[in-house]
Amino acid sequence: KDHAPENMAILRHIALNLLKHDKTEKVGVKSKRLNAGWNESYLMKVVGL
Repeated sequence: KDHAPENMAILRHIALNLLKHDKTEKVGVKSKRLNAGWNESYLMKVVGL
């Protein structure tokens, strides 16, 4: 109970780690994050589905 901020921080760290370890595009994490938001196939590739 009342652990929502910690849970969201953990999810944010996991998402950023996935983007950092993705080597398909040689761009920054910010660009990868935006691309994952715009392109569902790229998002699935980063997540591993």
